Amino acid sequence: MSGKQVGYIRVSTASQKTDRQLDGVKLDKVFEERLSARNAGSREVLKLCLEYLREHDTLHVHSIDRLARNMSDLLSIVDDLVKRDVTVRFHSEGLTFASQKDDPMASLMLHMLGAFAEFERSLIGQRRKEGLEAARKRGKQIGRRKSLSHEDLSEIALKLSNGASKSDLAKEYGVSRTTLYTALNNRLEAE
Repeated sequence: MSGKQVGYIRVSTASQKTDRQLDGVKLDKVFEERLSARNAGSREVLKLCLEYLREHDTLHVHSIDRLARNMSDLLSIVDDLVKRDVTVRFHSEGLTFASQKDDPMASLMLHMLGAFAEFERSLIGQRRKEGLEAARKRGKQIGRRKSLSHEDLSEIALKLSNGASKSDLAKEYGVSRTTLYTALNNRLEAE
């Protein structure tokens, strides 16, 4: 008895392309997600995909890192699917997991590749953090510049004391009312 061929495709941002993932694989249904995979629990399309899968179906995923970002999620998802008699196939790594196929080498590879992927993400995060800290020490502006300068806030405070409305001032300075209120509150707290 053969089930459906189901694809799960994920990219981290809306601007990334999905073309290369599962290219040429004949699929009955595709679930496509454009979201970072920091936590498998927050990915709605993945949840729908996992709920959709039935006994004898095959889940096709381009690579391990597309399905999960950490070892516990990866092992939990694969283990759950195999127990439900769903075959999981990672095309990039050439690994297949199925209930009727007990392959210790594939299991070892899944653990090793998952661990390496998690380790690599940790190193990238650590290097990013170190780079940002070094840039801050050199006086670089990190993130978006403040919408309102100290001079702007002084002018706004003066205009408010002369009866100007916050709504009008927000329009004049090209910011939302929320931004204006927040900047004024932060200024008061700092004084």
